[in-house]
Amino acid sequence: MVNRLLAYAGLRQPYRFERAIPALLALLLLCVVAAAAIWLAALDGLAVGGPRTLYFLYLLTLLVLVIALVRWPRLAAALLVLALVELSWGVGSHILQRTQYVDASLLPPIVAKRVRFQWHPLLQAVPIPSLQVTSATGLMISHTSEGTRGRDPVPRTLDGRTVVATFGGSTTYDIGTGEGDTWSDRLGEVLGVEHFFVVNHGVPGYSTVEHLIQTAFYQTKFGKPPRCAIYYVGWNDLRNAHIPNLDPGYADFDLPSQVDSLQVRRIGGSHVTLSPVLTILERFVAANVDTVHYFADPYGREPGSGSDPALETLYERNVRSISAINRERGVAIIWVGQLVNREQLQGDGRYGWLPLVRDRDVWRLLQRFNAILERTARTLGDVYVAVPPDSFVNADFVDNGHFSARGARRFAKHLAPDVREACR
Repeated sequence: MVNRLLAYAGLRQPYRFERAIPALLALLLLCVVAAAAIWLAALDGLAVGGPRTLYFLYLLTLLVLVIALVRWPRLAAALLVLALVELSWGVGSHILQRTQYVDASLLPPIVAKRVRFQWHPLLQAVPIPSLQVTSATGLMISHTSEGTRGRDPVPRTLDGRTVVATFGGSTTYDIGTGEGDTWSDRLGEVLGVEHFFVVNHGVPGYSTVEHLIQTAFYQTKFGKPPRCAIYYVGWNDLRNAHIPNLDPGYADFDLPSQVDSLQVRRIGGSHVTLSPVLTILERFVAANVDTVHYFADPYGREPGSGSDPALETLYERNVRSISAINRERGVAIIWVGQLVNREQLQGDGRYGWLPLVRDRDVWRLLQRFNAILERTARTLGDVYVAVPPDSFVNADFVDNGHFSARGARRFAKHLAPDVREACR
């Protein structure tokens, strides 16, 4: 049996090198694949049945086929080249990412991520209604039937309660906290759930442009308009800082980028398939054929310095527009300046979300935005809550700006007195 296999692979006289070379190279790559799998397993980088495990099974299948098809050398060579490219682009890009030479990897994730958002023609991406998922970090997350974060109110219980709407990006959606631990949840508890119901309109990545659309068209949920609306804003608007000739509606980069950030493309974008080659092909199609694409891509440009007066003007315009809509409806408005974890935003590097802002400049620019927000709110007669940034430390965040459960509780306690007063 062994002799027959060796003869089939061209490894017995008369030697068939056109068969032997791809067979031996396939065996060598099998060893490399096995070593890479063992390495990732030792780092807890594999999960049974997960996409990354299936990727290695896919490589194994390709290499076994190479050996099985050496009788047809050209076909075997083509499969061998494919396996080599898949291995180098997948594992190779992961190694480069770990060594911080590249920002993203083509290696499939350890576990499959359930999609939480769906495409929307105005907002680009919105939460999928009536969804319950467990995040990659083990947090339970629920969406209501109205597509907001949290749980539905008990039927017929809103008549005697004041509805408070909270708007913001990922720091209002609260990606770092589980069900019941968001600052919107905690605010409802502090205010008293028997008298107040807080609706969390936060969506990761949303800026004041999306909040303007939300306020104009999608503010009322569960059949009852809010008595007051809280806007925790600033950070995501900074994503547009220093972009030349910035579109007034952030439509050249930030707005369409939400399609990839929240993974709502049908094909391509930030999705990672089991095949790095297929992933690259899908991204090429998305970039060159898909209707949704960027008119400006700031990544790769040199970061800016100082303030961005054009962006500040647009930010104030959006704030005034949101305020005008709410005042016309009789909705009390509460503005809250953004907080970040200043301990993790130091140095000349860029963490990625703000393409043209250095880490050390984030807080300084946010302070300018917060000052604009406070001045504008005072001018319009809105409520502005200045949460003391020094009262929040590293333990109050899970990263460079998203609250931990502890931070969310503390933030809610700071807001509660002003919210209770404004929402009477």
